[in-house]
Amino acid sequence: MADTLGSRELCGCLRDCIAKTLDKREAQIIALRYGLDGREPRTQRETAQLCGISRSYVSRIEKKALEKLRAALGEDASPF
Repeated sequence: MADTLGSRELCGCLRDCIAKTLDKREAQIIALRYGLDGREPRTQRETAQLCGISRSYVSRIEKKALEKLRAALGEDASPF
């Protein structure tokens, strides 16, 4: 039970951090790529098709967003 509560707390913290740290497009890319929208994680290609951008642009946005999240959470606390 403690593990479940810890996971829920971490998810809530991560969602808050995403909302506060990332812009709308970055948050959308991260949600799609990592399945934070309640669905299976999507590939960069699938994400690109859904967003109407190139796969390489998804890659750049994802990388930038993850760097922002790492900085906001601190390197040691980062789940990535």
